[in-house]
Amino acid sequence: MTLVRFVAKISKIGIWTILSLPKSASAKLPSRGLVIVDGTINGKSFQAPLEPDGRKGHWMKMDKTMLKSANADVGSNLILEIEPVKELPEPKIPSDLMNSLKKDKEAIKLWKDITPLARWDWIRWINGTKNPQTRKIRIDKTLSKLNSGKRNACCFNRSECTDPDVSHRGMLIEA
Repeated sequence: MTLVRFVAKISKIGIWTILSLPKSASAKLPSRGLVIVDGTINGKSFQAPLEPDGRKGHWMKMDKTMLKSANADVGSNLILEIEPVKELPEPKIPSDLMNSLKKDKEAIKLWKDITPLARWDWIRWINGTKNPQTRKIRIDKTLSKLNSGKRNACCFNRSECTDPDVSHRGMLIEA
């Protein structure tokens, strides 16, 4: 895959600082869903997940380290060059999920055997709620499904925005 070059503006949704990719840049990526990329922002290297926006595009969270490295803030235009990674990195497993997996030998055995993409999907599905009870239910269902041999999050739409802090009904909130 060739390098995708574009300019994008940093914006804010609630307390989150994000960067939405232009539709033309998203169209060059291999998926309308999650894509992990290596790249540069204003010449500074980074690796990050590009999340789907629910409208066939992508966005990414800009943390303080990225903003400082790019010498940028909300409203800044950034020059990006990105390329999808060849192998997905392991997702960061939330502590509540990890604690539950550690208590369930069969579930953790299958967890270790599934693909990184499947682990990303399970985690994105679990994280897709603000409600603590719903989150607990999703973790319990994940363990149950893993114990029954299910390797993938069922009926999970990879092209929807799943972060409840910046989305509504599977779509990124307009900044």
